[in-house]
Amino acid sequence: MSTKRDTYFDPASSTHRYAEELLAEADIRINGDRPWDIQLKAPGVIEHALSRGNLGLGESYMHGDWEAEALDQFFYRLMRARLNRRVKSTQLMYHALRARLLNLQSVKRAWQVGQEHYDLGNDFYAAMLDARMTYTCGYWKGAATLDEAQEAKLDLVCRKLGLEPGMRVLDIGCGWGSFMAYAAEHYGVECVGLTVSREQTEFGKRLMKQGLPVEFRLRDYREETEVFDRVVSIGMFEHVGRKNYREFMEVARRCLKEDGLFLLHTIGKNVASTPPDPWIDKYIFPNGEIPSFNRIAEAFNGLFVLEDVHNFGADYDHTLTAWHDNFRENWPRFREAYGDTFYRMWRYYLLSCAGAFRARELQLWQLVLSKHGVEGGYSRIS
Repeated sequence: MSTKRDTYFDPASSTHRYAEELLAEADIRINGDRPWDIQLKAPGVIEHALSRGNLGLGESYMHGDWEAEALDQFFYRLMRARLNRRVKSTQLMYHALRARLLNLQSVKRAWQVGQEHYDLGNDFYAAMLDARMTYTCGYWKGAATLDEAQEAKLDLVCRKLGLEPGMRVLDIGCGWGSFMAYAAEHYGVECVGLTVSREQTEFGKRLMKQGLPVEFRLRDYREETEVFDRVVSIGMFEHVGRKNYREFMEVARRCLKEDGLFLLHTIGKNVASTPPDPWIDKYIFPNGEIPSFNRIAEAFNGLFVLEDVHNFGADYDHTLTAWHDNFRENWPRFREAYGDTFYRMWRYYLLSCAGAFRARELQLWQLVLSKHGVEGGYSRIS
């Protein structure tokens, strides 16, 4: 009798045997019966994954060609075994060369991610995120819910910056204004936020109507010249790109008072030489690039003094899982507008990223920087 394994998995094929042996190193079985095992539902999945890396694997998933009941566990095991680093595809080489030669985050290109990702719809993001619509990693130390974790993160940032009433703060990549609103409400500061998303700017008008001293500017960060007491960037540096890291730091320095503090909150990768992920680039964050720590350090060399580094990357696993739970619960409201392929794409995005953070393949860093060094030293806050 023919089975799924007989139909879509050929043990006589050297390619299929290689894939089976490779996945065994991560304790993943093809058509196994555990939640993290990959279930083949169409031919060509293995070939696409080996020849095109995550782009082939992700597109096959979007088309419904394979499934894993616990997608986050599948990716956790895959990345904990570092199998993603061992599959070298022509697609990865192309993306590596493209990122090295081209400025994918030029002023003209910078608006693309706003249009394609952040402008999906405020109602959609409101259903997935916390009450403040914070689209960055929460701080789960002592937190039991997503709302608590996000408020804890926002307060952590405020305390690290030493905010005081009357200060003016620049938020580079302000999102839907969650930090600005929180800082204005709890620390009595005035905030200016920069975004390349028209939807976020429209949302910001609601906050301003509430009387909060916050201003949204639909503007690329390179165009900002005003000087502020504090500068913060939470989850935007991933859109800057290696060819612009230095200029980003120069803008942050230009906009910061001599005795001010700059807090950078960014996802980070362990290996500088790894190229941008082709699937994420095509379907989720166009022109994005995760920085390595050495490239961040090179970018602020001679411009800033590093006062503090804090890594709570494991918290992103919890945050992404919470977003996925909200997304799945609220999906019936959006199914007609977005369609089933979008659902599989978004599920793949959220859970593959959760697995990557769980495997510690990705990190979340908060850096506190000053222009000349804090006199007497900076006090660590956590």
